[in-house]
Amino acid sequence: MTQPSRRTRLGGTALRLLPLLCGLFSSQGAQAAWAPKTPPLTTQWTSQATPSNALPEYPRPQMVRADWQNLNGEWQFGNATAGQTPPFGQNLSESILVPFPIESAISGIKRHQDRMWYRRTFTVPAAWSGRRVQLHFGAVDWEATVYVNRQLVGTHQGGFDGFSFDITANLNGGTNEIIVGVYDPTDAGGQPVGKQRNNPSGIFYTAASGIWQTVWLEPTPSARITRLDMTPDVAGSALRLTVRGAGIAGQTVEAVAFDGATQVGSATGSVDGELRIPVPNPKLWSPDSPFLYDLRVSLKSGSTVVDQVTSYFGMRSVGLKLVAGVLRPVLNGQFVFQLGTLDQGYWPDGIYTAPTDAALKFDIQKHKDLGFNLIRKHIKVEPQRWFYWTDKLGLLVWQDMPLMALTGPSTAAKAQFERELREMVDEHRSSPSLITWVVQNEGWGQYDQARLADLVKSWDPSRLVDNMSGINCCGAVDGGNGDLADWHVYQGPGSPVPSATRAAVLGEFGGLGMRISGHEWSPGNGFGYGDLYTSSASLTARYLELMAGQRALLDNPGLSASVYTEITDVENEVNGLYTYDRAVLKMDFNQVRAAHLDLIAASKQLNNKGPLPVGQFRALQVTTPGYTNRFVRHIESLGTTEVVSNTSSTTLKQDATFKIVAGLADAACYSFESRNYPGSYLRHSGSRIRRDGRDGSALFAQDATFCARNALDGSGNVSLESKNKPGSYVRHRGGEVWVDALENTTGFRQDATWAIATPWWKSGANVPTNTFQSFQVTTSGYTNRYLRHIDSLARTEVVDGASSSVLKADATFKLVPGLAESSCYSFESRNFPGEYLRHMGSRVRRDRRDGSGLFDQDATFCAQPGLSGSGVSFESFNYPGRYIRHYAAEVWTASGYGSTWDSAGGFNADSTWNIVAPWAP
Repeated sequence: MTQPSRRTRLGGTALRLLPLLCGLFSSQGAQAAWAPKTPPLTTQWTSQATPSNALPEYPRPQMVRADWQNLNGEWQFGNATAGQTPPFGQNLSESILVPFPIESAISGIKRHQDRMWYRRTFTVPAAWSGRRVQLHFGAVDWEATVYVNRQLVGTHQGGFDGFSFDITANLNGGTNEIIVGVYDPTDAGGQPVGKQRNNPSGIFYTAASGIWQTVWLEPTPSARITRLDMTPDVAGSALRLTVRGAGIAGQTVEAVAFDGATQVGSATGSVDGELRIPVPNPKLWSPDSPFLYDLRVSLKSGSTVVDQVTSYFGMRSVGLKLVAGVLRPVLNGQFVFQLGTLDQGYWPDGIYTAPTDAALKFDIQKHKDLGFNLIRKHIKVEPQRWFYWTDKLGLLVWQDMPLMALTGPSTAAKAQFERELREMVDEHRSSPSLITWVVQNEGWGQYDQARLADLVKSWDPSRLVDNMSGINCCGAVDGGNGDLADWHVYQGPGSPVPSATRAAVLGEFGGLGMRISGHEWSPGNGFGYGDLYTSSASLTARYLELMAGQRALLDNPGLSASVYTEITDVENEVNGLYTYDRAVLKMDFNQVRAAHLDLIAASKQLNNKGPLPVGQFRALQVTTPGYTNRFVRHIESLGTTEVVSNTSSTTLKQDATFKIVAGLADAACYSFESRNYPGSYLRHSGSRIRRDGRDGSALFAQDATFCARNALDGSGNVSLESKNKPGSYVRHRGGEVWVDALENTTGFRQDATWAIATPWWKSGANVPTNTFQSFQVTTSGYTNRYLRHIDSLARTEVVDGASSSVLKADATFKLVPGLAESSCYSFESRNFPGEYLRHMGSRVRRDRRDGSGLFDQDATFCAQPGLSGSGVSFESFNYPGRYIRHYAAEVWTASGYGSTWDSAGGFNADSTWNIVAPWAP
């Protein structure tokens, strides 16, 4: 059988899906006809939102039926009070354009109120006779009570998910009346509200109350399909499908997948049971190739089809994997940097509701045009058509859960939050573009982080979970669970350090602001993060610096994704790439797009480097449950596993740190050199792992070479196979480390899986400790200059024997164990004891230690081999990838890749220092 075209499936374009106006405009007798109010700012689509053109597209693209009736358009509207009798049969005083929230100008109301009534009439097409009639709401914020012909048909709480009622028993044979009562206290209640506020200001916006997504009718049989849960299984070349239903009495399910008109696979089964539809040699969905298969699902009684829907799906896999020594998110087994923007989903004319479907598509298309591959949908959930466009155009999506207000949530609020969280997951779990659930943000309404992350993962193990976006921000506490460690750094960029279980992402950064006259929500009042820019050229130049900074963080410490704030201005925020009306792109399109494509292309190259980071120090962490606090170390030359922590001794930390080098016997594999015994390597001897000095023999080189394989336990970590004993793996048993032949047991697979963790000894170079030193510039032509402080700021200055005693003292520092990490270093002033060099806003300065953890981190730097090939470089402890460097006599912490400061290629030399005898002993 030929699969119906996607055109038919989408609705809004195929003739047989357009009985939209049938029965739509019954006489309503409203006292005041609808008229739009004037918004603070219009868009090119504002005037297109009319009663005859109010979002006419079929609203549920992943479960389409041929017959339906759109109830969007002009409804009556009136104020309501608590406990009021519904206004059955009464004309209401105002008219509203559904589905636009009451605060929007397009709605015709343009005000907030907590309680309201909606009313309209409709007739049911005669062709629907004998079928059940379903009344669907895309979303109503927040509590909806629905009556049909004076009868209560149901209530619903939740502002971001769809709901339906079977109203067949409530219908009459002619004109039917719908009354919807809505209660929405916005942030005065405890429910999830996202960024809506009754008194919007700053980063919080206008509320969006009432009906804000499409309302429609649909005829169905008594036994009917209610939901499709689809999960691609790329490795198994199949689609996993679970069909949900209602009124089921022994019916069976038949599902058929199509590539265009060609059938690729089919399966039969029961409602609520998982079907596996074969998809041989699947065409993989990705931003580069967003291929969608078609799907037809039939509910059958014997051989008779009683209900049928069409849908689509994409074949893609999502997971974590070691790439170049860093745990990273992978799509279809390959790492690609996820580069996107924060997308709030607000409109100056429609608030929560885009004025047209073309407008809804616009923001997504502009992401694509600019070279982004990611959208973070920020604490709002969009209509299903928005996800259709991300699926079809090819944009990865992080979906935030809308948050409660900032105050601590009550027990009842927590329960409601989790109900709405589950609804969000269930409603959008089949979208191939959606790859990450973001559970909480910056500590807002924060509670039970670890439990919630695990809960979402249990509901949907096929996607990544970000337990808290902004774990370094705003009182957030890192629950430690989930798949991503997510920082917010304004302006940034910055990166957390990836761990053995979580990839490092930058969930928010940037926020560069620029006002565009004539395109502001509140003229003259807009703000960004930092000083506002006054020209497109200067804004573009600074943005390109942020992109270049990410390029450095991609390699060190291993940043895997970033989200720029933001795609458009929103109300008082003017930090969008576009103005709020979507009329002006503030930066140079070609330069921005090229920078994005270059960063994404560079990230793809990392897939060619293998799983481990050659030339870098790392620790080998046990992954067996219950033993993850243990690491490989050597003691008396033998390899063991031992508990290592921040309070462990220097010797233990060094013994548990190894330099990963190209395999001594095979450069495609790896060898592990001791941190504190250079020239000694882990090798196996008589199956036992030990640390020995390299003896130059071929046998030693083979014994000390291990090939990285996909983790035997199926995780994103790594297993190490012996080069000269194929089939044998490095594993721990009884606190010892051996090379043993593979045993097909869960225990062996766990014991032979290792996480490549950050090194316990974080300095890769040794420098004198607790002694006074001076730090000489190594840049050619400037070697007579030394690091010094003056007026609390760090600078470089010429120092020689004739210099003053003050200058000599200012150019002398005591290197002490790092205030925040003993394997790194801090610089104590020679003539101001108790004061240290620290970075603040990227500038290095001398300040007195204030006892805070932040000061200690800012004043701690890890010594690394000199970036220029000699000397030593000092890397920021809390901003890996940033180094102490000099520029125009000033001293900063900076990353080097592509910096405008590095136009002559001098970053490595400027960040390398010689440690010399102190000028003031």
